[in-house]
Amino acid sequence: MRKVLELKLDSMSHFLSKTDFETIRKEVEEAKRTLLNGSGPGQEFRGWLDLPVTFDEDELNRILTCAKKIRSMANVLVVIGIGGSYLGTRAAVEALRPYFSSRKRMEIIYAGQTLSSQYLSELLFYLKNKEFAINVISKSGTTIEPAIAFRALNNLLKAKYGDEASKRVFVTSDRKKGALKKLANQQQYESFVIPDDIGGRFSVLTPVGLLPIAAMGISIKRLLAGAKAARNHYLNASYWKNDAMLYAAARNLLYRKEIPCEMLVNYEPKLNQLAEWWKQLFAESEGKDGKGLFVASASFSTDLHSLGQYIQEGRRLLFETVIQINEPQKDVLIEKEPSDFDGLNYLAGKTLDVVNKRAFEGTLMAHISGQVPNLILNLDKLDPYSLGYLFYFFELAVGISGYILGINPFNQPGVEQYKKNMFRLLDKPGIQ
Repeated sequence: MRKVLELKLDSMSHFLSKTDFETIRKEVEEAKRTLLNGSGPGQEFRGWLDLPVTFDEDELNRILTCAKKIRSMANVLVVIGIGGSYLGTRAAVEALRPYFSSRKRMEIIYAGQTLSSQYLSELLFYLKNKEFAINVISKSGTTIEPAIAFRALNNLLKAKYGDEASKRVFVTSDRKKGALKKLANQQQYESFVIPDDIGGRFSVLTPVGLLPIAAMGISIKRLLAGAKAARNHYLNASYWKNDAMLYAAARNLLYRKEIPCEMLVNYEPKLNQLAEWWKQLFAESEGKDGKGLFVASASFSTDLHSLGQYIQEGRRLLFETVIQINEPQKDVLIEKEPSDFDGLNYLAGKTLDVVNKRAFEGTLMAHISGQVPNLILNLDKLDPYSLGYLFYFFELAVGISGYILGINPFNQPGVEQYKKNMFRLLDKPGIQ
């Protein structure tokens, strides 16, 4: 049976013992039971737990049909959304598409994730001579960043395509209510539903993520299959055979040892946007009630030339969780240079992936010697199945970890405060 993901704890022996893991075992097992039986706070937002096995086949086929339609009418898809409405999509697309695409490939652009006037202005100019479609994602339709972007981009669509503009707008929103849902009904936009029982940061395997991911030509069936395999394993595996439970345990043990920050590290830049998704998942789930690890990310070896000095010799405040890909999609053989002008002939005959992995091993040894704990997540390869597996792994781990902390991992009350202040400063009616 294919081993998709493996948590390696060997490098943790300097920092956490088997006894440490045993001391927290009952808490982890109780947190998992609380999550699965729905007895904890936020239980109404656990729909993602069974989504990989309950996803409606007819709805999946409708998504695939719609994705094909988008590709037939446009060479650019603009995904309008913020937070969980676009981070999962971007993580999957960046991980699974080539770095350098041919002109014939579908292009995906994101909007509504920023209030930058320059970004939106340049985007509108860029799209004037492009065949484009819009997927606007919002439960309410009134979140200010995506709402402003949609207003501007929809006006451009109308100016460019006239009466046909509505056929180029695809809506993912609430099942029954909200300004966007009302508009979709009025304009007869093709619409998909954000499930009521799944919060935004857990929504990548709903139509929120699946429609734009499918429009990019990525197999969403394989993505769901990987998540299903992860669910089947992690919901049934016992503590010492359950990497999601052990990851949650390790994070909380290190937190209790007053290491307040976790840094997600990769050696493959295709995972940079996955780190952005992961940061929202963990920060928004656990950062409340004065609790939670601060989460950050880095891409090595690039960031070893900036952050590396601090990690090695700075204040001891972080641990690293490193995602290592066992099998690269592509590789480069280093050839012998007759003059050896750069002194690299000792690498001749080796592949670049071998060099990258030796960089990982050398960095791991250096950081451990510098008293930086390291958790290693070995991912067999970077394909839709493995990525779906990884998505589910992190979602389950954060649910368990949140209940270990004694908080509700499925709400985000602190997010609203900045909005109230901003609306007051903008003189929004009804805001005191």
